Amino acid sequence: MARHKDYESSGLVTKKKKTFNILIFILLSLGAVCMVFPLIYMVATSFMTKNQILSGTLTVIPNPVLIGKYSEVLSKGSFLSGMLNSIKVAVPVLLVGGFTSSLAAFGFAKMKFRGNGIVFLALLATIMIPFAVVMIPQFVMFTKLGWTNSLLPLIIPGFFGNISIIFFLRQNLLGIPNDLMEAAKLDGCGYFKIYYKIFLPLMKGALATQLMLWFMGIWNDYLAPTIFLRSEKNWTLQVVIRSFNSYYAIQSDYALIMAASVIAMIPTMLLFFVFQKMIIESIAISGIK
Repeated sequence: MARHKDYESSGLVTKKKKTFNILIFILLSLGAVCMVFPLIYMVATSFMTKNQILSGTLTVIPNPVLIGKYSEVLSKGSFLSGMLNSIKVAVPVLLVGGFTSSLAAFGFAKMKFRGNGIVFLALLATIMIPFAVVMIPQFVMFTKLGWTNSLLPLIIPGFFGNISIIFFLRQNLLGIPNDLMEAAKLDGCGYFKIYYKIFLPLMKGALATQLMLWFMGIWNDYLAPTIFLRSEKNWTLQVVIRSFNSYYAIQSDYALIMAASVIAMIPTMLLFFVFQKMIIESIAISGIK
């Protein structure tokens, strides 16, 4: 009799667990739909006519399909100039900033010096400071330096590294045995040679992943370029799209605005889908749960 009751109770627990999992699946599915729908609607709107967009009927099926807005966006010099400026910012920042970030991560993970932990915690604490707090002092400083009419305010700070990348790479390097460090010292290697010859190749996967995420942040950055860039010729892509929204929204040409947004989204989407496995593995290795 007792065994029979145990079977009944275990079956009841299993049934409750299945019901709970189904409810969680439904809730997550609804959340996924709510998050993906704006993206789908943006792409669909870029193919719609002005009358269909302003009809007041919610639909994701263009009728008729209008494809000319993409060529119209690409024919505008300001859009191509914005893409080029975003590339001008991203390439030097990723090359120099990636190097300095990996070098700092190596120092914090493998070099023993007085105050190592305190300095790292102080550096890590700056992540908690929002950009809104420092943007006015930065604007004043860059104005006095005469940089606000160029891309330098977006490039030079990135040369000193990215705190998030330093943290993730440090976590990655902590998992590598220190015996490699000691063996290299016995062979007469200096610290920089140890970093360049041994540890940089070992963390190149994690570094590449973090650089891709950094590229997404630079490519999609809107606030900093809006504050620091005065000249229209220096506008980055997101600022150009903002100007499209200001100008073409008056004409109700929302299809063109959406087409520009879709084109701007393509590079980051391609990077994520191509390297999503590497990105997920890198975050898992970092120790973040």
